[in-house]
Amino acid sequence: MTRPMNRNLLFIVALLCLSHVVLYAQKRTLSKSSPILEPYSELIPGTKDIFLEMMPIPAGEFLMGSPENEPNRKEDEGKPQKVRVDAFWMGKFEITWNQYEPFMSKEMREEALNKDKLVNGKTLVDAVSYPSPPYVDMSFGMGKDGYPAINMTQYAALMYCKWLTMKTGHFYRLPTEAEWEYACRAGSTTAYHFGDDSKKLDEYAWYYENSNGGYKKVGQKKPNAWGLYDMHGNVCEWTLDQYVPDAYQTPKERKASDYIPVTTLYPIAVKGGSWDDDPDQLRCAARRGSQPSWKQRDPQIPKSKWWFTDASFCGFRVVRPAIQPSKEEIEKYFRTPPDDL
Repeated sequence: MTRPMNRNLLFIVALLCLSHVVLYAQKRTLSKSSPILEPYSELIPGTKDIFLEMMPIPAGEFLMGSPENEPNRKEDEGKPQKVRVDAFWMGKFEITWNQYEPFMSKEMREEALNKDKLVNGKTLVDAVSYPSPPYVDMSFGMGKDGYPAINMTQYAALMYCKWLTMKTGHFYRLPTEAEWEYACRAGSTTAYHFGDDSKKLDEYAWYYENSNGGYKKVGQKKPNAWGLYDMHGNVCEWTLDQYVPDAYQTPKERKASDYIPVTTLYPIAVKGGSWDDDPDQLRCAARRGSQPSWKQRDPQIPKSKWWFTDASFCGFRVVRPAIQPSKEEIEKYFRTPPDDL
């Protein structure tokens, strides 16, 4: 005759079953709110061999800003404060001329104006504004094939994102300051994503001491832990945010997707440092605002005031949220130029 199972054993078995149910429920909840993303490559429609390579950035939390003992820190970086981050993808590389010039071409422009990209039967974004054709080589002779696109305003970078969104059906935009710093750090808490020793920059970055006076092809140095190249140096990168010097002085609960809307042309926040900068400007927490001098010698005046700059050290990369917003929410990102532009 079989004896009844010990009560204590029954209790343990019940607890184990319950724990599996809870873990399963937690996993399902996590997968919905924080989807697990994979790297992907997407052909830009209308081109034969021009792809976007996107890397997954996991959801999480991080301390934005720099501690008071970090060498060469600036007050505008703020004290470290916790920021919550939703999952997103970020460009593996800075946007190159190969990827940017189709947006500037007459043929691609006419095709886009004549045929809106439809998603679920609805136009994803309204008509896209396009730059006037450049009259000079906007790379200033530094190279185009495989090199980062430069000399565009933040508005031009936004319109590229809008064009890319319409072409692909996926929502692309500029990163916020917080998203950019989170992606750059890739889980680190040090001055650079590889540590605190600026002597190691040569392995990861193009900057004043090793650039020989110009930018370089993307992806030539080592990536960070999340597979992103040139987050330090090469060209600094536009963000969505208006630059406000004391924006991060007061710690508060923040989400990385929150940003300071641009309402005036200067200054707008850029991150990452460039081929023309010293190591302190390349730190993860370093902030910088655009200046009127960046358009002092616009070679396209007067037709290109919305589009071109004389900032051969500034470009951008794109991000794509894991969960695509509604059409109305998307349109909020693609603002019109400030009145003082």
